[in-house]
Amino acid sequence: MEVMNKPHGDHDDSHEHDHGHDHGHGHDHGTGVLARLRHALRPHSHAAADKVDAALEASAEGMRALWISLCVLAATAAIQAAVVAVSGSVALLGDTLHNAADALTAVPLGVAFIVGRRPPSRRYTYGYGRAEDLAGLVVVVTILASSALTCYAALTRLMHPERVSSLIAVAAAALAGFAGNELVARYRIRTGRKIGSAALVADGLHARTDGFTSLAVLIGAGGVALGWDWADPVMGLVITVAILAVLYQAVREVWRRLMDAVDPALVDRAERTLRDTPGVLDVGLVRLRWVGHQLRAECEIAVSGDISALAAHQVSVHAEHNLLHALPRLSAALVHADPQPWPGADPHAVLAAHR
Repeated sequence: MEVMNKPHGDHDDSHEHDHGHDHGHGHDHGTGVLARLRHALRPHSHAAADKVDAALEASAEGMRALWISLCVLAATAAIQAAVVAVSGSVALLGDTLHNAADALTAVPLGVAFIVGRRPPSRRYTYGYGRAEDLAGLVVVVTILASSALTCYAALTRLMHPERVSSLIAVAAAALAGFAGNELVARYRIRTGRKIGSAALVADGLHARTDGFTSLAVLIGAGGVALGWDWADPVMGLVITVAILAVLYQAVREVWRRLMDAVDPALVDRAERTLRDTPGVLDVGLVRLRWVGHQLRAECEIAVSGDISALAAHQVSVHAEHNLLHALPRLSAALVHADPQPWPGADPHAVLAAHR
């Protein structure tokens, strides 16, 4: 007995939920007078016609975060580039390149969000959500390229020293870089975690480290002001190391997503939810995977071998319904019901040779 997250005729209401809520069986609408007022004035129904598609809503949030980030970082990089042109600071050059690269990563992520909205097809039966994860690989390559270029510029300056000018402008550009990157980092990480986008979270971590590298530029400018001309290229090398650190974090995030890794706490919550469903005697294998920013589940449950196929089906539907409420961003669940105890020979024996 298997149940998919599709209409089943007599229980359509079990699937029409906004998976953007992170809640149990009830709904979390916030607290306070304003929250209650919004809840009273806003249409609230489980009818599909009254809902915005959760995946589309999440993609819209992701797009908004990307384009706002792009504008902020592009403005920051433009200011820094102008100062690099007049000062010749290698450390600021590295920071500028990194900020520009970070802004440009909005392009592949934006394309991925658009592609991810396409409905499933006969060839891509799970949809196009994986485009987001592939965009994460582009982000990783971009970070790697910016670190290599920064390292090359810093080593060249160490071998061929040059005086850095306009130190006040360099310091101001460094502070602007820190402020712009921290603002973008907070926004991207918060939005990425909300919609379950590993690529957007990785990009937010990238922006956060960019902010700290801007402070390294400030330190380098201070060293040059004290007469230490080597301080600027040394800070360029420090920035390279910082970029490599964020590269490690981004690779880890994208690797886990491509390898279908999930937070073990989600598996624990799914198992508890299934066990708490009336009629479920035991819980077998539970598998979860992310496809883009949507979660999919495959679960095995045991039901009484004395009940009818219709009753077993209803238990599966209720289990699926509870999972949809318990797991945020869950878009589909496949629940397989096995009778227990076995009334005869193991019905799975024919599959033993294939496992």
